Amino acid sequence: MTVFSPVYRIRVNGYTVTDATLSGLTVTSGRTDIYSQPVAGYANITLIETAEASIPYQINDAISVEVQDSNGDYVSLFGGNLTDISVTVRSSGSIALSQVVQIIAVGSLARLARAVYTGNLPHEFDGTRIYNLLSDLLFNTWQDVPAATTWATYTPTTTWANAENSGLGEIDQPGDYELHSQTGLNDTIYNIATFTATSGLGYLYEDAQGRIGYADSTRRGEYLATNGYVDLDGGHAIGPNLAIVKRAGDVRNAITLSYGSNSSSSTTASDSDSITLFGQLASTITTSLRNAPDAEAQAAFYLDIRAYPQYEMKQITFQMGNPEIDDTDRDALLNVFMGLPLNITNLPVNMVEGAFQGFVEGWTWTASLNRLELTLYLSPVAYSLQAFRWNNVPAVETWNTISPTLEWLNATIVA
Repeated sequence: MTVFSPVYRIRVNGYTVTDATLSGLTVTSGRTDIYSQPVAGYANITLIETAEASIPYQINDAISVEVQDSNGDYVSLFGGNLTDISVTVRSSGSIALSQVVQIIAVGSLARLARAVYTGNLPHEFDGTRIYNLLSDLLFNTWQDVPAATTWATYTPTTTWANAENSGLGEIDQPGDYELHSQTGLNDTIYNIATFTATSGLGYLYEDAQGRIGYADSTRRGEYLATNGYVDLDGGHAIGPNLAIVKRAGDVRNAITLSYGSNSSSSTTASDSDSITLFGQLASTITTSLRNAPDAEAQAAFYLDIRAYPQYEMKQITFQMGNPEIDDTDRDALLNVFMGLPLNITNLPVNMVEGAFQGFVEGWTWTASLNRLELTLYLSPVAYSLQAFRWNNVPAVETWNTISPTLEWLNATIVA
């Protein structure tokens, strides 16, 4: 048994907030299911102010919310920018006055929805396209740097390549799918980037520091092959917030997937047995894929995961202060990220036979002064795993590490 009492730290523009106390926090990141791209993360922060100190925070200031892990090191729960600040008197009297400072902040994906891209895009892979789109927005150029900036403001190891990075995280390059060129674009970068991510069977995300990243279609399989699952005991979760769900509305048994120049070509896939059981439930998916074999493979993949209803982990909540959770599991949860593979056992036997393997799609942190809870939204492992592509196999891989009976078609995890 381990004891955990959360120790928080709020930082605004790199400076630690010391004149107010955190009394409430809600942070939402990621998505609730696998069928859509994530939207910007959201944080609602409540601070208690008793000294009537001036409020130094400004709209658009960078803010981070951190908590100490089992080693006493601070890990980030959220990074973003302030959008709303309000100050309200909570109580007053002749002796003392207390105020509530309410802060709302959003993640970096919100910036993409306010930036417009006009022009053309060449033939390129999904990861390369997203990097080019985001780097133009998130990397400053020489003329963007304030004239008063000096090198003394940067750490000695900073290079120009990352000195003016205002929010670009890890981007899988080149990606897994070749995309067709696009012309005459005039849309938000968010719409173009999410369309690109969907075309590549990948997803955009915000990391805990607030940077925007892109995971291609094989990121999760590669991570799982290297690191394995984080094993959690479902008995340590908060019972009333544990739920699985299976929905007829998720079934799609007749897929039409468009691709090519201006998405003018299409391919289809259907499951006759599913149609007999549920009736025809069609779905049209628009992509910018360049090659017909890729389009056919994606249509088959969508059909494979959606032809029949499957249980998803609607939500499961862990209270970080639960002494039954050991430090290793608690630290893994504090460092949660989109795509974290979990193996949750000891669930009620009538819920997915007592065990669930899946990837984290999104989460909500709920905090008060002495309490911290994490609610997770997960999708089944089968919804995400893609067969390795030749250009993603590590160069050091040797054939003697591969099972002699493994077919390339089924090589979802190589090592």
